[in-house]
Amino acid sequence: MKNYLAVLADVLERGEQCCDRTGVGTRNLFGAQLRFDLTAGFPLMTTKRIHWKSVVHELLWFLRGSTNVRYLQENGVRIWNEWADENGELGPVYGKQWRRWQTVDGREVDQIAQLIQNLKANPFSRRHLISAWNVGEIGQMALPPCHCFFQFHVSSSGDLRCQLYQRSADMFLGVPFNVASYSLITHMVAHICGLRAKEFIHTLGDYHIYNSHLEQVREQLDREPRNLPSLKIVQNRQDIDDFCFDDFELSGYNPHGAIAARVAV
Repeated sequence: MKNYLAVLADVLERGEQCCDRTGVGTRNLFGAQLRFDLTAGFPLMTTKRIHWKSVVHELLWFLRGSTNVRYLQENGVRIWNEWADENGELGPVYGKQWRRWQTVDGREVDQIAQLIQNLKANPFSRRHLISAWNVGEIGQMALPPCHCFFQFHVSSSGDLRCQLYQRSADMFLGVPFNVASYSLITHMVAHICGLRAKEFIHTLGDYHIYNSHLEQVREQLDREPRNLPSLKIVQNRQDIDDFCFDDFELSGYNPHGAIAARVAV
């Protein structure tokens, strides 16, 4: 994770002061890329503790196509509460777009199912894409997608790579979580398709530190990174919809303590 920490330090040192939608203000830069070798360990942040349960359950929630926070709350995950309405609804956010993209002629496209099918049938295609950025429905979303577009690539040796484009990247709270989430889905897709999870590539648009997180960032940067944990999928799942929390065994995770910070809403 030293590449992430280097980018975090760069924003802290060189970031331009900027106003933003939340009113908190940020230091920001534009355009960066991080690469994580998934064969060298699972890239879960060690300079602060990341809530693994939230990472897994949020991803399973996306994959179920849900847009209501009830499932998350039932599993002790609160990260979407600030944006939900009184009924727990968020509008047509990630899960809706991944699993039930609405076409102009009224059809629904299950992008995840289509992705798995195409990876198995035509692994070397350049069309293994998932988009959450549905222009026609952004106005109905509680929060437009930050991690909005990702693509898979299969090498001739059977290695699977995933590249994410993230338009807006909260470097302290969001990005470590996003790295873990998309690394996890890369492992899941590789497992289903009989491939090897090789690399996660994270391309950032506007990447920033909120002014309310500056002291927390300094504290994190003072800490020495530790060895990465390893991830094992312990059940032989054949369908992406069959995964559950207990299918993932994370071992050797020994991070520094959590650093509390409020999300900018």
